[in-house]
Amino acid sequence: MVLDVEDNIFMIPGPVKMHPRVTRAMSGPALLHRSPEFEECLADCRELTKYMFQTKSDVCILSGSGTAAMDAAINNVVRRGDRVVSLINGKFGERLADIADVYTGKNVTRLESAAWGQLEDLEKLEAELEKGDVKLLTMTHNETSCAFEHPAEKIGRMAKKHGVLFMADCITSVGCVDVRPDEWGIDICMTGSQKGVAAPAGLSMLAVSKHAQDVMHSENCYYLNVKKHLKKLNESDTPYTPAVPVFLAYREALHMLKEEGLENRFARIEKLANATRAAANALGLELFSDKNYLSRTVTAIKPPEGVKVGDIRKHLNDMGIMVAGAQDPYKGKFFRIGHMGITQMREIAATYVGLEAVLRKLGYNKFQPGASTAAIIDYM
Repeated sequence: MVLDVEDNIFMIPGPVKMHPRVTRAMSGPALLHRSPEFEECLADCRELTKYMFQTKSDVCILSGSGTAAMDAAINNVVRRGDRVVSLINGKFGERLADIADVYTGKNVTRLESAAWGQLEDLEKLEAELEKGDVKLLTMTHNETSCAFEHPAEKIGRMAKKHGVLFMADCITSVGCVDVRPDEWGIDICMTGSQKGVAAPAGLSMLAVSKHAQDVMHSENCYYLNVKKHLKKLNESDTPYTPAVPVFLAYREALHMLKEEGLENRFARIEKLANATRAAANALGLELFSDKNYLSRTVTAIKPPEGVKVGDIRKHLNDMGIMVAGAQDPYKGKFFRIGHMGITQMREIAATYVGLEAVLRKLGYNKFQPGASTAAIIDYM
């Protein structure tokens, strides 16, 4: 029997589980987006978003998913003919390069890793930046598609050394792990409402440095004009009708983040990541990405030989436990367990109880019953 959607264990890497406080916040009467009440909401969101980003830079909030932020971040700073360098070792780094292709006329140098989940050749990156004609460097900080975390601070130093704008997709790292755009030289940093802050999908946020604002233009955009959104949010307003209920939910999720405290949330998520990896190891399962750059918000796990990822996910789903698969071209090669937002250790433990049962049902029994939960206990 599949448990209903209000009573499941939701372990995908976004959208993530939401607290009842958050869902209640968006279920009230309709609210005028030019009202004093909503101005107050926007002012709260602005200041708390800065807190989440750990930045003094201006921020804006778009009514649109993380891909809207990606599009805005690129189309506001490049023109046709500008040269972009994109680091690619997964689906979302690839998406950034695809977007840059559209706005530069396919003038994108793609520095791809040998395989997903591996670090790109940073010596090649240095060589490209030294050519002196690069306008923008793009990178996905936490590559959700393969559970890989880039050394963003190191790469930011490289960009700054050569005077190159640095744009980082931090959609599954901001609000989850320690990200410092101002100190790391990230000129445009972005996240989404349905990830670390644990609000509904539908909003994306950008922190934009003065350097980036100085080169921004509006030749390629109308709705996603970042300067217009920055200006209006600083006035506790929006240029167009926003997703009002989602803003209200997002504000409540931000309040919950502030109540927990960033350092406490970072520590909790780090502990969840360590427990998830230890439990996989206790079952004799192999992680997918380079062990030196493992994501702290999602873990990618290879199935045992002879066991199909689709079968693992189906049987877990029948128990009311939802995990994610891999994306093309790695579909079937691994499954992913998300541990960001408001996820608690009890949900990791329940997921592994289910996983042990499923693996035994599918013929893999090279572990002692309870091995994974025994490993998790060390982190509780």
